Amino acid sequence: MLRQTLHRQATASFKNVLQHAPAKTSTSAIAAISHSLRLQAQAIREYSTPSSPSSSPSSSPSTPSSQGQQPKYRQFHSSDISQQAREVSGFPILEDPLVHNHSIPSFMVGTQNGFLPRQDPMDVLPKEYEALEQLLQKMPLTLKDGSKGLLALGQFGEACKSLPQYDLSNVEDSELLSALYRDYTFVASAYLLEPCDLLYRKTGDYGLGRSVLPKNIAVPLVQVAEKIGAKPFMEYALSYALYNYRRIDKTKGLVWGNLELIRPFSGDKSEVGFIISHVTMVSHSGELVKNTMRTLQAAEKHNRQVFNESLANVVSTYEKINMEMDTMWERSLPSDYLKFRTFIMGTKNQPMFPKGVIYEGVSDEPMFHRGESGANDSMVPMGDNLLQLTESMPSNPLTAVLKDFRTYRPHNHAEFLEFVEEKARQTQVRHFAEQDPNSAAIYLAAVDQIRNFRNRHWSFTKEYIIKYTKHPVATGGSPIVTWLPNQLATVLKTMQEVGAKIDANQLLPENKTLVNTLTKRADAQARILDREVAQLRTEIRDQDKV
Repeated sequence: MLRQTLHRQATASFKNVLQHAPAKTSTSAIAAISHSLRLQAQAIREYSTPSSPSSSPSSSPSTPSSQGQQPKYRQFHSSDISQQAREVSGFPILEDPLVHNHSIPSFMVGTQNGFLPRQDPMDVLPKEYEALEQLLQKMPLTLKDGSKGLLALGQFGEACKSLPQYDLSNVEDSELLSALYRDYTFVASAYLLEPCDLLYRKTGDYGLGRSVLPKNIAVPLVQVAEKIGAKPFMEYALSYALYNYRRIDKTKGLVWGNLELIRPFSGDKSEVGFIISHVTMVSHSGELVKNTMRTLQAAEKHNRQVFNESLANVVSTYEKINMEMDTMWERSLPSDYLKFRTFIMGTKNQPMFPKGVIYEGVSDEPMFHRGESGANDSMVPMGDNLLQLTESMPSNPLTAVLKDFRTYRPHNHAEFLEFVEEKARQTQVRHFAEQDPNSAAIYLAAVDQIRNFRNRHWSFTKEYIIKYTKHPVATGGSPIVTWLPNQLATVLKTMQEVGAKIDANQLLPENKTLVNTLTKRADAQARILDREVAQLRTEIRDQDKV
């Protein structure tokens, strides 16, 4: 029944696209839509296998899966792309975000929207979901009027008992599906982690979270997650950050001062700053996507001039992103972060959920999911893949966590990252850059921007988290001390290798200074990083546990 229903949905969606797409809709936009619908169809086939959650969980619980087996979710393979994206050269990317189209996924990579949703997020649920909307309005620790919300009073779990079990099986509008996914993941995380927050605010210890998600939350959450091809737990792009902003003046851009939060946990200004800073950073991702594609195409055609220009544009765009990231220090105070951090933790590799979480009405087997993390953003993974840093990562459990993180994102984004990685490998981007000293200098500058981003993330970790708690795991379930340095060390090593090969005598004067500065900094930072990690490992336990 689910397979038939969603097949009709996909067919109707494509017909609707053709009928309602603007007259000047580009060929690549139509190709991207068609590509996405085929991916949806493939996901449907996976969801309708026996190990999936029930297709109609509101009517009858699904058959328990085998021991330790979790429901299947969308798997991403670069081979899918070569088979399914033949309509256009390379990966189908939206040139027009098609903001009025509600049939295709909200998150599709585009040259205008980048990794943000195609249209601004729905900020208020329709009247038919008023009970869910009201619960979320009353949820935050501090409400808009300054009074205490349900989480502060320890009454959220009790309030959830009166939430109706909505049947979402007939919801097809992609904007509404995205809003419902965001809102149910907020409710789920608040419900599961409320006891941890209450205890942490009293004792500094998290204790145990709730181990069963009630069916009035679990069933509709799984329904909507299946429909959009996501895991039934809070994600960075699909819920907490990139689908959680409201534009104050609709005629103005995605800039600080024109954005506010839709769903907070704490209601604290620092939480607003934390989330909105991510949105303003990702507002530059359209340019990043455009110039990444141009760089790959230039490498494939061995066009040195276009390669240098496009890669230089990648560098300048990352510079804007890093400058935006640096404003986090003033927009979200380090001392405030732990006020809302509890609620973005996951159920995988967290001591609060040693046996995972049972989704009542869905499966009798526990589920484990990683928590929300900025590491799930797609901008740096795209840079990793373009510059072939991913394939240089050490083969160890920490890198395995990195690759697991990359499944926690919209499936179109994951497919695109796979494409960039494969295309960069085929065209040998790094090798092509190293064949010319000045191209190598630009490549080195691009890697340095990844270093800049990762180093600041590491600085945030030290100042926002480690300074205030010795909890051994980050929100996503990675070791708090060793995980980020695993990637940062690879970046520094790459910079040292590339810098050592460059013939300084053939460099332009400005590039000679650049290469000298960047390689010296990489050498110094590598030594400092080693010392920092060694010291912190003596202070925080379980850093080899992944």
